[in-house]
Amino acid sequence: MLAYLAVGMWIFAALLLVAITSLYLLAGFSLDRIGFIMQSVTWSAANRWELSAIPMFVWMGELMFRTDISRRLFNGLAPFVSLLPGRLLHVNILGCTLFAAVSGSSAATTATVGKITTGELLKRGYARDMSIGSLAGAGSLGLMIPPSVVLIIYGVLGEVSITKLFLAGVVPGLMIAAMYSLYIMLVAARREGTTPVDEPRYAARDYVAGLITLAPVIVLIGSVLGVLYSGIATPSEAGAVGVGVSLAVIVLTGQFRLRVIAESVQAAIVTSAMLCSILISASFMSTAMGYLHIPATIAGAIGSLDLGPYGLIVMLALFYLLLGMFLEGTSITVMTLPITLPLAVSAGWDPIWFGIFLVVMVEMAQITPPVGFNLFILQSQTGDSIVRVARASFPFFLLMCLATVILVAFPDIALWLTR
Repeated sequence: MLAYLAVGMWIFAALLLVAITSLYLLAGFSLDRIGFIMQSVTWSAANRWELSAIPMFVWMGELMFRTDISRRLFNGLAPFVSLLPGRLLHVNILGCTLFAAVSGSSAATTATVGKITTGELLKRGYARDMSIGSLAGAGSLGLMIPPSVVLIIYGVLGEVSITKLFLAGVVPGLMIAAMYSLYIMLVAARREGTTPVDEPRYAARDYVAGLITLAPVIVLIGSVLGVLYSGIATPSEAGAVGVGVSLAVIVLTGQFRLRVIAESVQAAIVTSAMLCSILISASFMSTAMGYLHIPATIAGAIGSLDLGPYGLIVMLALFYLLLGMFLEGTSITVMTLPITLPLAVSAGWDPIWFGIFLVVMVEMAQITPPVGFNLFILQSQTGDSIVRVARASFPFFLLMCLATVILVAFPDIALWLTR
């Protein structure tokens, strides 16, 4: 698998080739039998109704990316954070948290919020490292706070309720956001130069204007999460509701353009086709691994070590941190889940909780060099070197590690809302 990826092969093609060659060379299957298995698995994997949620949420995020949503987030949140230590740096955290609730993508969250906040914060004299690092860390919340594409993928592959996964992601996502904001307040209070000396004062009317500016975002979030958590709609239907409300917001705010619709549809098709092709090929590779008894063999080997539940989680965390240095989140999820999920469940961990644990690990992968997608996005937006961006992001990586320890120590942080 690593060899195929190293030569630049598409992930879905690499997954298929690994599965085919493994069944042919290691299991001794004929090409006809492999073809029959591939046909059956591909058809069943591609016809999962849950997959229709992916293009809906991706399209919703693409529509928001091409509107003034980032400007609205900045202007609307600015008055409310002006009294906190760190002031407008909190716009990165709150802006990403809000946008994560209308986009299932970490990259989209970072790019959308960053296209306004990075320039504004640096122009106003905020510390460069804190401006960049807080956005890199908070941008990864797009994977945790529902709707999340990675949680949809996990639910499909692990046959776990996507609605419950969405519910389980709410409190951990807000907890991580709160940890980021608390860190910003502590640094701003102790380190001179983190924030500029002079900042505009806001009157009461500015707070009202801020709420009005944020109204389209609040309506969109309320619509999607409202129909989902009230039981009115499934995740796939909630995505369709989100697209409908997004289009209504675009029309009502005077931003409707045929070019915007065409570009957003094209981008959503490309992203959705990529994600779904990876999912389908991953299902085939999982089947091949089953025929080769790989998950059972690895599970037996690790079980013989008698690590216990916490020892296993530490081992898996180190494993995911290593993978996160070289692969992006979707690839990590689809390639490892057939092995790691049964291991975690057999050790006594709840599959819903393990989904949230996995997402935190994938979030770390977004800000770990050499392959950290959020780092690449911020490098292009700021013009800084990847080393500078990674160094600025490192404190927020450590905060994510702390959040993981808290989640392991107190699993109910993720599970109590699902009950």
